[in-house]
Amino acid sequence: MTIRDVASAAGVSPSTVSRCFTQPEIVEAATRERVLRMATHLDYRPNRAARGLITGRTGNIGLLLPDLANPFFPSIVKGIQHQAHLSEYQVFVVDTDEDPAVELGLVRSLAKQVDGMILCSPRMRPAELAEAATVSPTVLLHRRAGGLPSVGIGNADAMRQAIDHLAALGHDRVGFVSGPRRSWSGRQRVAGIRKAAAAHGITLEEIGHFAPTFEGGSAAAQGVLLSGVTAVVAYNDLIALGLLNALRDRGVDVPRDLSIIGVDDISVSAMVRPALTTLSVPKEESGREAVDLLLQVLAHPGARNPPAETLPCRLTVRQTTAPPNQRAATRTTA
Repeated sequence: MTIRDVASAAGVSPSTVSRCFTQPEIVEAATRERVLRMATHLDYRPNRAARGLITGRTGNIGLLLPDLANPFFPSIVKGIQHQAHLSEYQVFVVDTDEDPAVELGLVRSLAKQVDGMILCSPRMRPAELAEAATVSPTVLLHRRAGGLPSVGIGNADAMRQAIDHLAALGHDRVGFVSGPRRSWSGRQRVAGIRKAAAAHGITLEEIGHFAPTFEGGSAAAQGVLLSGVTAVVAYNDLIALGLLNALRDRGVDVPRDLSIIGVDDISVSAMVRPALTTLSVPKEESGREAVDLLLQVLAHPGARNPPAETLPCRLTVRQTTAPPNQRAATRTTA
Protein backbone atom coordinates (compact mmCIF):
# COMPACT_ATOMS: atom_id res chain seq x y z
CA MET A 1 0.00 0.00 0.00
CA THR A 2 1.19 3.50 -0.86
CA ILE A 3 0.33 6.94 0.39
CA ARG A 4 -1.79 7.46 -2.75
CA ASP A 5 -3.89 4.37 -1.93
CA VAL A 6 -4.62 5.77 1.53
CA ALA A 7 -5.41 9.22 0.09
CA SER A 8 -7.84 7.75 -2.43
CA ALA A 9 -9.62 5.62 0.18
CA ALA A 10 -9.90 8.54 2.64
CA GLY A 11 -10.94 11.07 -0.01
CA VAL A 12 -8.04 13.44 0.63
CA SER A 13 -4.82 14.44 -1.13
CA PRO A 14 -1.53 12.54 -0.65
CA SER A 15 -0.08 15.65 1.00
CA THR A 16 -2.82 15.53 3.66
CA VAL A 17 -1.99 11.91 4.38
CA SER A 18 1.66 12.88 4.72
CA ARG A 19 0.81 15.66 7.17
CA CYS A 20 -1.27 13.24 9.26
CA PHE A 21 1.92 11.29 9.94
CA THR A 22 4.50 14.08 10.03
CA GLN A 23 2.54 17.08 11.39
CA PRO A 24 -0.70 15.67 12.82
CA GLU A 25 -1.34 18.78 14.93
CA ILE A 26 -2.08 20.90 11.83
CA VAL A 27 -4.67 18.48 10.38
CA GLU A 28 -8.33 18.79 11.36
CA ALA A 29 -9.15 16.10 13.95
CA ALA A 30 -11.97 14.46 11.95
CA THR A 31 -9.81 14.30 8.81
CA ARG A 32 -6.84 12.95 10.73
CA GLU A 33 -8.98 10.27 12.33
CA ARG A 34 -10.41 9.21 8.96
CA VAL A 35 -6.96 9.02 7.36
CA LEU A 36 -5.45 7.03 10.22
CA ARG A 37 -8.42 4.67 10.24
CA MET A 38 -8.03 3.99 6.51
CA ALA A 39 -4.27 3.58 6.91
CA THR A 40 -4.86 0.95 9.56
CA HIS A 41 -7.50 -0.78 7.45
CA LEU A 42 -5.16 -0.91 4.45
CA ASP A 43 -2.17 -1.91 6.62
CA TYR A 44 -0.21 1.09 5.37
CA ARG A 45 3.19 1.72 6.98
CA PRO A 46 4.93 5.05 6.35
CA ASN A 47 8.40 4.88 4.86
CA ARG A 48 10.56 5.83 7.85
CA ALA A 49 13.49 6.98 5.72
CA ALA A 50 11.30 9.20 3.56
CA ARG A 51 9.56 10.63 6.61
CA GLY A 52 12.96 11.36 8.12
CA LEU A 53 13.92 13.41 5.07
CA ILE A 54 10.77 15.50 5.51
CA THR A 55 10.83 15.94 9.29
CA GLY A 56 14.56 15.84 9.97
CA ARG A 57 13.89 13.10 12.52
CA THR A 58 15.39 9.61 12.56
CA GLY A 59 12.67 7.91 14.58
CA ASN A 60 15.35 6.53 16.90
CA ILE A 61 16.15 7.02 20.60
CA GLY A 62 19.59 6.34 22.03
CA LEU A 63 19.93 4.62 25.41
CA LEU A 64 23.22 4.58 27.30
CA LEU A 65 23.61 2.01 30.10
CA PRO A 66 26.51 1.22 32.46
CA ASP A 67 26.12 -2.58 32.39
CA LEU A 68 23.48 -4.53 30.49
CA ALA A 69 24.55 -7.72 32.29
CA ASN A 70 23.31 -6.23 35.55
CA PRO A 71 19.76 -7.64 35.95
CA PHE A 72 18.53 -4.25 37.16
CA PHE A 73 18.78 -2.74 33.69
CA PRO A 74 16.84 -5.14 31.39
CA SER A 75 13.57 -4.21 33.09
CA ILE A 76 14.34 -0.54 32.44
CA VAL A 77 15.12 -1.35 28.80
CA LYS A 78 11.82 -3.20 28.53
CA GLY A 79 9.91 -0.17 29.80
CA ILE A 80 11.78 2.16 27.45
CA GLN A 81 11.24 -0.05 24.41
CA HIS A 82 7.55 -0.50 25.16
CA GLN A 83 6.90 3.22 25.48
CA ALA A 84 9.09 4.10 22.51
CA HIS A 85 7.30 1.64 20.24
CA LEU A 86 3.94 3.18 21.16
CA SER A 87 5.25 6.39 19.58
CA GLU A 88 6.84 4.52 16.65
CA TYR A 89 10.39 5.01 17.89
CA GLN A 90 13.17 2.46 17.84
CA VAL A 91 15.75 2.21 20.63
CA PHE A 92 19.53 1.94 20.10
CA VAL A 93 21.26 0.59 23.22
CA VAL A 94 24.94 1.08 24.09
CA ASP A 95 26.69 -0.45 27.10
CA THR A 96 29.61 1.44 28.71
CA ASP A 97 30.78 -1.54 30.78
CA GLU A 98 30.92 0.68 33.88
CA ASP A 99 33.60 2.87 32.27
CA PRO A 100 32.86 6.61 32.74
CA ALA A 101 35.70 7.50 30.36
CA VAL A 102 33.83 6.19 27.30
CA GLU A 103 30.38 7.64 28.02
CA LEU A 104 30.71 11.05 26.36
CA GLY A 105 32.40 9.56 23.30
CA LEU A 106 29.55 7.08 22.88
CA VAL A 107 27.00 9.89 23.11
CA ARG A 108 28.84 11.78 20.35
CA SER A 109 29.00 8.65 18.18
CA LEU A 110 25.33 7.87 18.55
CA ALA A 111 23.97 11.42 18.28
CA LYS A 112 23.79 11.48 14.47
CA GLN A 113 21.67 8.33 14.43
CA VAL A 114 19.06 9.34 17.02
CA ASP A 115 16.66 12.18 17.80
CA GLY A 116 17.51 12.18 21.51
CA MET A 117 19.31 10.30 24.26
CA ILE A 118 18.35 8.69 27.55
CA LEU A 119 21.39 8.41 29.81
CA CYS A 120 20.67 5.78 32.44
CA SER A 121 22.77 5.96 35.64
CA PRO A 122 25.59 7.80 33.84
CA ARG A 123 28.88 8.21 35.74
CA MET A 124 29.85 11.38 33.86
CA ARG A 125 30.67 14.54 35.78
CA PRO A 126 28.13 17.41 35.60
CA ALA A 127 30.22 19.34 33.04
CA GLU A 128 30.37 16.27 30.81
CA LEU A 129 26.62 15.76 31.10
CA ALA A 130 26.07 19.39 30.13
CA GLU A 131 28.26 18.82 27.07
CA ALA A 132 26.32 15.65 26.19
CA ALA A 133 23.10 17.67 26.27
CA THR A 134 24.54 20.07 23.66
CA VAL A 135 25.26 17.14 21.36
CA SER A 136 21.75 15.64 21.51
CA PRO A 137 18.49 16.32 23.39
CA THR A 138 19.03 14.45 26.63
CA VAL A 139 17.04 13.01 29.52
CA LEU A 140 18.75 11.59 32.59
CA LEU A 141 17.42 8.43 34.19
CA HIS A 142 18.41 7.65 37.81
CA ARG A 143 20.59 10.75 37.86
CA ARG A 144 20.19 14.47 38.51
CA ALA A 145 22.56 17.14 37.19
CA GLY A 146 22.68 20.70 35.96
CA GLY A 147 18.99 21.30 35.55
CA LEU A 148 18.68 18.64 32.84
CA PRO A 149 15.30 16.89 32.51
CA SER A 150 15.41 13.74 34.59
CA VAL A 151 13.55 10.79 36.08
CA GLY A 152 14.78 9.34 39.35
CA ILE A 153 13.76 7.62 42.54
CA GLY A 154 13.49 8.86 46.10
CA ASN A 155 16.84 7.58 47.38
CA ALA A 156 16.62 9.44 50.68
CA ASP A 157 13.16 8.09 51.40
CA ALA A 158 14.29 4.58 50.44
CA MET A 159 17.08 4.74 53.01
CA ARG A 160 14.65 6.09 55.59
CA GLN A 161 12.38 3.08 55.03
CA ALA A 162 15.32 0.70 55.44
CA ILE A 163 16.50 2.32 58.68
CA ASP A 164 12.96 2.58 60.06
CA HIS A 165 12.58 -1.17 59.51
CA LEU A 166 15.90 -2.05 61.13
CA ALA A 167 15.29 0.29 64.06
CA ALA A 168 11.89 -1.30 64.65
CA LEU A 169 13.64 -4.70 64.83
CA GLY A 170 16.04 -3.35 67.46
CA HIS A 171 19.26 -2.79 65.48
CA ASP A 172 21.43 0.07 66.74
CA ARG A 173 24.62 -0.55 64.73
CA VAL A 174 24.10 -0.69 60.96
CA GLY A 175 26.49 -0.84 58.03
CA PHE A 176 26.18 0.61 54.55
CA VAL A 177 28.13 -1.10 51.75
CA SER A 178 28.77 1.52 49.07
CA GLY A 179 28.92 1.01 45.32
CA PRO A 180 31.08 2.85 42.74
CA ARG A 181 32.63 6.15 43.85
CA ARG A 182 31.27 7.93 40.75
CA SER A 183 27.70 6.73 41.32
CA TRP A 184 25.31 9.65 41.89
CA SER A 185 22.68 7.29 43.33
CA GLY A 186 25.29 5.91 45.70
CA ARG A 187 26.07 9.38 47.04
CA GLN A 188 22.39 10.10 47.49
CA ARG A 189 21.91 6.85 49.39
CA VAL A 190 24.85 7.57 51.67
CA ALA A 191 23.45 11.01 52.50
CA GLY A 192 19.98 9.54 53.06
CA ILE A 193 21.11 6.72 55.32
CA ARG A 194 23.30 9.07 57.38
CA LYS A 195 20.31 11.29 58.04
CA ALA A 196 17.97 8.40 58.81
CA ALA A 197 20.47 6.70 61.14
CA ALA A 198 21.07 9.94 63.04
CA ALA A 199 17.33 10.43 63.48
CA HIS A 200 17.10 7.02 65.19
CA GLY A 201 20.35 7.35 67.15
CA ILE A 202 21.81 4.42 65.20
CA THR A 203 25.57 4.07 64.77
CA LEU A 204 26.32 3.90 61.04
CA GLU A 205 29.41 2.15 59.68
CA GLU A 206 30.26 3.01 56.05
CA ILE A 207 32.03 0.04 54.54
CA GLY A 208 34.18 0.71 51.49
CA HIS A 209 33.35 1.17 47.81
CA PHE A 210 32.71 -1.98 45.80
CA ALA A 211 31.80 -2.92 42.25
CA PRO A 212 27.99 -3.10 41.89
CA THR A 213 28.22 -6.85 41.23
CA PHE A 214 27.86 -10.21 42.97
CA GLU A 215 31.65 -10.35 43.20
CA GLY A 216 31.68 -6.89 44.77
CA GLY A 217 29.38 -8.16 47.51
CA SER A 218 31.63 -11.15 48.14
CA ALA A 219 34.59 -8.80 48.51
CA ALA A 220 32.68 -6.74 51.08
CA ALA A 221 32.07 -9.66 53.45
CA GLN A 222 35.34 -9.35 55.38
CA GLY A 223 34.80 -5.65 56.08
CA VAL A 224 31.22 -6.25 57.16
CA LEU A 225 32.27 -8.90 59.67
CA LEU A 226 35.08 -6.75 61.07
CA SER A 227 32.74 -3.78 61.51
CA GLY A 228 30.70 -5.48 64.23
CA VAL A 229 27.35 -4.35 62.77
CA THR A 230 24.20 -6.40 63.23
CA ALA A 231 22.60 -5.28 59.95
CA VAL A 232 23.74 -4.07 56.54
CA VAL A 233 22.12 -2.03 53.80
CA ALA A 234 23.82 -2.67 50.45
CA TYR A 235 24.14 -0.28 47.50
CA ASN A 236 22.17 -2.72 45.33
CA ASP A 237 20.78 -6.25 45.29
CA LEU A 238 23.78 -7.75 43.49
CA ILE A 239 26.12 -6.61 46.26
CA ALA A 240 23.60 -7.84 48.85
CA LEU A 241 23.40 -11.27 47.19
CA GLY A 242 27.17 -11.59 46.91
CA LEU A 243 27.46 -10.66 50.57
CA LEU A 244 24.77 -13.18 51.52
CA ASN A 245 26.61 -15.95 49.70
CA ALA A 246 30.03 -15.07 51.15
CA LEU A 247 28.67 -14.88 54.69
CA ARG A 248 27.06 -18.29 54.31
CA ASP A 249 30.44 -19.71 53.27
CA ARG A 250 31.89 -18.26 56.48
CA GLY A 251 29.23 -19.90 58.64
CA VAL A 252 27.29 -16.68 59.30
CA ASP A 253 23.54 -17.23 59.45
CA VAL A 254 21.36 -14.61 57.77
CA PRO A 255 19.23 -13.20 59.33
CA ARG A 256 19.98 -14.73 62.75
CA ASP A 257 23.55 -13.37 62.91
CA LEU A 258 23.24 -10.49 60.44
CA SER A 259 20.37 -8.78 58.65
CA ILE A 260 20.76 -7.66 55.03
CA ILE A 261 18.74 -5.21 52.91
CA GLY A 262 19.34 -4.62 49.19
CA VAL A 263 18.11 -2.02 46.72
CA ASP A 264 16.43 -2.64 43.32
CA ASP A 265 14.30 -5.79 43.83
CA ILE A 266 15.73 -7.66 40.85
CA SER A 267 13.89 -10.90 40.11
CA VAL A 268 16.49 -13.23 41.61
CA SER A 269 16.12 -11.49 45.00
CA ALA A 270 12.87 -13.34 45.59
CA MET A 271 14.28 -16.67 44.31
CA VAL A 272 17.25 -17.12 46.66
CA ARG A 273 16.93 -18.60 50.13
CA PRO A 274 16.63 -16.75 52.36
CA ALA A 275 14.75 -14.38 50.05
CA LEU A 276 16.22 -10.89 50.13
CA THR A 277 14.56 -7.98 51.89
CA THR A 278 14.98 -5.09 49.48
CA LEU A 279 13.79 -1.68 48.38
CA SER A 280 11.69 -2.12 45.26
CA VAL A 281 12.54 0.34 42.49
CA PRO A 282 9.87 0.98 39.79
CA LYS A 283 12.16 -0.08 36.95
CA GLU A 284 9.81 -0.42 33.98
CA GLU A 285 7.82 2.62 35.07
CA SER A 286 10.96 4.74 35.24
CA GLY A 287 11.86 3.66 31.70
CA ARG A 288 8.43 4.59 30.40
CA GLU A 289 8.55 7.95 32.16
CA ALA A 290 11.97 8.68 30.65
CA VAL A 291 10.64 8.13 27.12
CA ASP A 292 7.62 10.34 27.75
CA LEU A 293 9.88 13.06 29.09
CA LEU A 294 12.25 12.83 26.12
CA LEU A 295 9.32 13.12 23.71
CA GLN A 296 8.25 16.26 25.58
CA VAL A 297 11.76 17.66 25.18
CA LEU A 298 11.71 16.89 21.44
CA ALA A 299 8.29 18.50 21.03
CA HIS A 300 9.26 21.64 22.95
CA PRO A 301 12.99 22.27 22.42
CA GLY A 302 14.48 25.02 24.55
CA ALA A 303 11.64 24.96 27.10
CA ARG A 304 12.55 26.51 30.43
CA ASN A 305 12.43 24.74 33.78
CA PRO A 306 12.86 21.16 32.49
CA PRO A 307 10.95 18.70 34.68
CA ALA A 308 12.57 16.44 37.25
CA GLU A 309 10.34 13.53 38.18
CA THR A 310 10.82 11.42 41.31
CA LEU A 311 9.26 7.96 41.62
CA PRO A 312 8.78 6.32 45.03
CA CYS A 313 10.44 3.12 46.24
CA ARG A 314 8.87 0.73 48.72
CA LEU A 315 10.38 -1.66 51.21
CA THR A 316 9.69 -5.31 50.43
CA VAL A 317 10.29 -7.35 53.58
CA ARG A 318 11.30 -10.95 52.97
CA GLN A 319 13.58 -13.29 54.93
CA THR A 320 16.95 -11.56 55.40
CA THR A 321 15.99 -9.22 58.24
CA ALA A 322 15.26 -10.13 61.87
CA PRO A 323 15.97 -8.78 65.38
CA PRO A 324 19.69 -8.67 66.22
CA ASN A 325 21.48 -11.63 67.74
CA GLN A 326 23.43 -10.05 70.60
CA ARG A 327 26.13 -12.74 70.61
CA ALA A 328 26.74 -12.26 66.91
CA ALA A 329 26.94 -8.48 67.37
CA THR A 330 30.22 -8.83 69.25
CA ARG A 331 31.81 -10.98 66.56
CA THR A 332 34.75 -9.16 64.94
CA THR A 333 36.57 -11.89 63.01
CA ALA A 334 35.74 -13.67 59.77
